[in-house]
Amino acid sequence: MSQNTPLRKGAVGALMDEYERAALELARILQTISIEAYEGIVDPETKDENCRSIQTIMSHVVSSGYGYADYLREKFGIPSTRPQKRLLSKDEAATQIHKMLEYTVETLAGRWEMQEDEITGTVVNTRWGVTYDMEQLLEHAIVHILRHRRQVQRYV
Repeated sequence: MSQNTPLRKGAVGALMDEYERAALELARILQTISIEAYEGIVDPETKDENCRSIQTIMSHVVSSGYGYADYLREKFGIPSTRPQKRLLSKDEAATQIHKMLEYTVETLAGRWEMQEDEITGTVVNTRWGVTYDMEQLLEHAIVHILRHRRQVQRYV
C-alpha cells in the first residue's frame, strides 16, 4: 500500500488495509537485512522451529497468511490454491508476502462492505483450538505479523 493507494470501503476493507500495511512494513524491514543475518540462527534455544531464524520466521508468516485466507475460503466456498510451505530465501520473502496479500485480497474481493451480522456469522474453528469470527481472524492475522515484525527487529 502506497500513500496514493485509496483505502478500501467497509469494515473488512479497513482490516485488509491494516493487514497490508503491517505486511508491507515487514517486507521493507527485510530489505535492510543481510543474507547472513536472514539465514543465521538467532534463537538456538527456542523449541519453536518457526522462530529459529529470520528465514524460518518469514516462511511461517507467509504460510500462516495463506492459512488465514484459506479458513475464509472454506467458508465462502472458494477452493484453496495456496502453495506448499517451504523455506523462503531472502530474495523470495518479500515477493511471497505480496503474493500472500494478493491471495487474501482475492479471498475477500466483493466482501469489503459486509454487514456486521455477516462478519460475526462467519465463524472459523482454528487448528490451534480457538474459534474466531471473521473480524477476529483478520485481527489475529494483523497482530501475528506485528508480533513477528517486532521479533525480526529485535534480532537485527
